[in-house]
Amino acid sequence: MPKGTEHPHALLLRPDSTFEVLDWPSSGSGLPTLYRAIECTAVDVVRITPELDMWLNDEGMIDGTPINRWATAVYAAHRPPHQWYHGNVVLTGGADSHGNTIGLTDQQVIDLTADHLDIAISLMAVKIPTQRTKK
Repeated sequence: MPKGTEHPHALLLRPDSTFEVLDWPSSGSGLPTLYRAIECTAVDVVRITPELDMWLNDEGMIDGTPINRWATAVYAAHRPPHQWYHGNVVLTGGADSHGNTIGLTDQQVIDLTADHLDIAISLMAVKIPTQRTKK
C-alpha cells in the first residue's frame, strides 16, 4: 500500500477534553471498537465531511450523558452546528466505495489532534504563560 494511504486509526474525544488515538481494524467490523470507546450499545454516525465521520451514542442526548463541547466544536469547524453532541465520540475517516468505514490517516490524526488542542484552549480560555525574565 503506498505511503499515506493507510487508515489504521480513530480518534476518541471525551467530554472532559481528553482524547485518545485508537487502533482501527483494517478489515471486518469496527463496531466492537466503537462500542468500547463510546461506552454504549447503539451508535449513530454524523457525516462531517466525505473524509470525516463522527460516531456517538445513539441515546446520548436523552440518557443524561454529558455534553461534549469539543466534539460539537469539531462539527462546527466544518458546518453550522444545529445541536450539542453528548458523551464520548469517535472520529473516523469516511467510507470506502463499498460503504465500509475507514480509519484516519496519520496526517488526519495529527491535524485533528492539533485542532482539538486549539479548541480546548479556546473553550477553556487557557492562558499560556509567556517567558519570564529576571528583574
